[in-house]
Amino acid sequence: MDVHMSSIRKRYHEKLLGSILSIDKNGVPSNADKSSPLSVNIASGITDTMKSSVKEKAVAQTSGKKFEVINMEFLTESFPMLQHIRQGKWKITRLGNRNRIGISDFEQYAHLQSLNDLSKQNSILAAALGNDYTVTPDVIVFRELLTDEEINETELLVDSSICLGASIRLKNGGKPLLHASVSSKWTIRSDRSQNSRTEALNLIRNRKGHLPHIVVVTGEPLPSRIASIALGTGDIDCVYHFALYELISAVNAVGGEDSKEMLNIMLEGKRLKDISDLPLDLCV
Repeated sequence: MDVHMSSIRKRYHEKLLGSILSIDKNGVPSNADKSSPLSVNIASGITDTMKSSVKEKAVAQTSGKKFEVINMEFLTESFPMLQHIRQGKWKITRLGNRNRIGISDFEQYAHLQSLNDLSKQNSILAAALGNDYTVTPDVIVFRELLTDEEINETELLVDSSICLGASIRLKNGGKPLLHASVSSKWTIRSDRSQNSRTEALNLIRNRKGHLPHIVVVTGEPLPSRIASIALGTGDIDCVYHFALYELISAVNAVGGEDSKEMLNIMLEGKRLKDISDLPLDLCV
């Protein structure tokens, strides 16, 4: 019998292989740093395992956005299958950079729109606040609120005299609940990748109510660069690799002792997991 999650993971890889994960005419995979032989060797090991077809390297500027879309599609296919584990009226979408205050549409961050409006009217307030409260996750998972009929489906639990502040209750006039923020980093090349941590800290500091899951999905082949985001606690829940099993195999085959040790530290510390683990972890 085919394991369904394995099939979804395979389709996820097929989408990547058909778009941003490619090999250029010099044999360099599109997620590798061509200036680093180790990066090229590990990335090649991953693509060899995934049986990538050789074609020209994708345009770098489009890789990040495409990775966001493919990650969103993976969650859209996989997470709803787990309704028996985590029931709810779930929706998954990509925000990107279309709306700098996009998360103000959700209950925990609804107050950010008021801050934004006030800062536009008051230059002193704008200077004091800066833009630390502006957060735009790549992909989000959110939960729609429940009607009283849905809450009272099995027995009478709420009425007009009780539970008047519960966020999940539609009648209380709140907004949908942000359940997860998924940052997509196809590669990790510079300090710009650290904006995942900044984004995470802003989500933590600026929330009112329940903290959403905060995760990063990456295609970076070098363990040392993955560790720059994965190690440490207090901001990001966990980093998920688009092909962890293939990465482990490639590092064991061509990586140096430093790479093997760093990868092992992240695995044993539960700071790095496979993309297939993400839907189940979002059930928590």
